[in-house]
Amino acid sequence: MKRTLSLAAIAAVTASGCASGLHSDAPTPQAYVLRATPAPAAVARAAEGASVRVMRPYAAPGLDSDHIMLLQSDRRLSHYASSRWAAALPDVVEALAVDTVRASAAWSAVEDSHSSFVADYYLQITIRRFEADTTEGASPVVHVSLSCMLGRGVDHELIAAFPADGSAAAGENRLGAVVAAFEQAANAALAAASEGAAQALRTSRSPSPPAADKPSN
Repeated sequence: MKRTLSLAAIAAVTASGCASGLHSDAPTPQAYVLRATPAPAAVARAAEGASVRVMRPYAAPGLDSDHIMLLQSDRRLSHYASSRWAAALPDVVEALAVDTVRASAAWSAVEDSHSSFVADYYLQITIRRFEADTTEGASPVVHVSLSCMLGRGVDHELIAAFPADGSAAAGENRLGAVVAAFEQAANAALAAASEGAAQALRTSRSPSPPAADKPSN
């Protein structure tokens, strides 16, 4: 009986030691959000009654995570420690894109990738770059580069493919300033993506010029 109690006591002490070993003084990662900057609404809608769905973006290798990425010398891709985006980068960019396209007032309705409604068109974005480049000077320069495609919702026929880019220098080499630069660069790129999609639709819906009459023999 005493031996049983002794083993139980040893097990309890061991468990207590393991539990205390799980304690860590490492700082809790801070989550950062990006907000869409209100932009002037488009003068006219791209097409009256047309709706668009912003699909969940694809991400280039190394970018499909919630890490805040930075590019170092020799093309080394790293990330800021103890910090992250509030969600995986494709979800962050999708939310920004939806807000940006919706604010343009170029479409009758703008839906996200989770919507159950059928849209007339879709906008697919691929994130090519979304990092703070530390090789260009004392303070990081943020580069956001997107590849965009606008297609028809019914048959997925491609209407246009176009790039959208933005960049911004951080005011200082501090994470808060770097995040602000990310927001500025992302908003610039997504504003270009929104305008590119609207322009592509306007072009596709413009009436074709009448064919020239062939001369009679």
